[in-house]
Amino acid sequence: MELFSAAWFSALLAIILIDLVLAGDNAIVIALAARNLPPQLRKKAIVWGTVGAIAVRSVMTIGVVWLLKIPGLMLVGGIGLLWIAYKLLTPGDDDGEHGPQATTFWGAMKTIIVADALMGVDNVLGVAGAAHGSFDLVVIGLLVSVPIVVFGSSVVLKLVDRFPIIIQAGAAVLAFTAASMIVKEPFLATWFTGLEPLKYAIYVLAIAGVLGAGWLVGRKQLQRQGSDAAQS
Repeated sequence: MELFSAAWFSALLAIILIDLVLAGDNAIVIALAARNLPPQLRKKAIVWGTVGAIAVRSVMTIGVVWLLKIPGLMLVGGIGLLWIAYKLLTPGDDDGEHGPQATTFWGAMKTIIVADALMGVDNVLGVAGAAHGSFDLVVIGLLVSVPIVVFGSSVVLKLVDRFPIIIQAGAAVLAFTAASMIVKEPFLATWFTGLEPLKYAIYVLAIAGVLGAGWLVGRKQLQRQGSDAAQS
């Protein structure tokens, strides 16, 4: 593709739109994973979480042709992302070192990198397809996603502090993304042929399952903590 041609700019616009749509999920993960960190570590988690996300995407972009040949990749990624979305709703472990709600910098980073690797499949395939083999457009696409993720994460974190309900909304968005990855799995395509209601059912089940399970487990843990406090 000729540099700065009409086709080049058209592909660039498509990549920017893809980044705007898909980078939002990365911003939500980073913000929710970092929300329990001390204020002085939040900005550090956002910056390094974004660096990690871009690094993961860069590696995946280089191997995108190989990735396309892995059967079940989208399905496994979608199921893994459902687990991340669920864990973001449940209180962290007592030692504060593990889980998406970890209160340590490295605990948050672990969740961010794993979630970004799972979600990066969608982004990488979208950008690589829109670039039509043009490496310079792929690089620009990665660079454009950096400010989007950093700004988006900062905004979401501020909103979470004021409106905790956004935690549930963010988990629902991730569950929707996970369901989207599952229904896009190539070897499941024949299952959905002519069965659009089945696709919608998977979206509903994913969102309702994540929110419902997160609410139940969170409620039980809070009740147990209240019982322990009353006995002490």
